[in-house]
Amino acid sequence: MSDAEWAFVRPLLPVLLWGRKRLDGRRVLDGIVWKFRIGTAWRDVPERYGPWATLHTRFRRWALNGTFDRTLRAVQARADEAGDIDWLVSVASTVVRAHRHAARARNGGSEIPDSDALEAA
Repeated sequence: MSDAEWAFVRPLLPVLLWGRKRLDGRRVLDGIVWKFRIGTAWRDVPERYGPWATLHTRFRRWALNGTFDRTLRAVQARADEAGDIDWLVSVASTVVRAHRHAARARNGGSEIPDSDALEAA
């Protein structure tokens, strides 16, 4: 992460005012980004980003408390102000037909009995 990117993101991260000294937020965020960019397990994140359990815990906290949502909105707002986002959206739809057996239908249109009805018999 560049210094300019960190300067933008840093105020968006939560600040802990009490407790033990925490691992640097920039290092943790770099480790989280590395993990998802590579697509590996948490335990396989290199030690230079800190303990994998710390990265996982911080990721879960930030995901649950809305830090990532706030950061995304801030980045989008900044890019929109700069004219870097084209908000034109195209949606394509596709029709997929399922075989009648996928809908549990029989030849006469009667339903297949559910497991509770079979157990009662």
